[in-house]
Amino acid sequence: MIGKFLLLLSLGCLAFMPLKNQETDPVQQQPRPNQKEQRMELGNFSISLAVKDIEASKSFYEKFGFKVFGGNAAQKWLIMKNGDHVIGLFQGMFEKNMLTFNPGWDSNAQNLASFTDVRELQRQLKAKGVKLLTEADEKTTGPASFIAVDPDGNPILVDQHR
Repeated sequence: MIGKFLLLLSLGCLAFMPLKNQETDPVQQQPRPNQKEQRMELGNFSISLAVKDIEASKSFYEKFGFKVFGGNAAQKWLIMKNGDHVIGLFQGMFEKNMLTFNPGWDSNAQNLASFTDVRELQRQLKAKGVKLLTEADEKTTGPASFIAVDPDGNPILVDQHR
């Protein structure tokens, strides 16, 4: 009887003990940095989809409320929008779906007053150890692009049009 009582008492005490010691928890002791990390300005975001049939894909995404915003179905590519959401449909142009960023553009493909040039974004990413599949020529200005691949094999296209 006393053994059961002691067991229940010790279990009851364990229930009220903190799960981790807040005084020695290294995560809680780390000082918060006073400076914010500078945000990387990537421009407009969209998903570029590798499609098998441009018309079938267009019809499908119209059911989700997307409307043709740009492109040319005869050339097998369309840009579609639903509010600020943008998708690109590309038949026979890409092997895989890609995340796409367009420095210098807003979600309506309008020029931003200021933006970070694609070559500067490329330099920043390379300095952080990001390996690039293709690179923009750093000796040029204006339109250029590069492609990175995330750890899961997803391509990321950074494509500047101006």
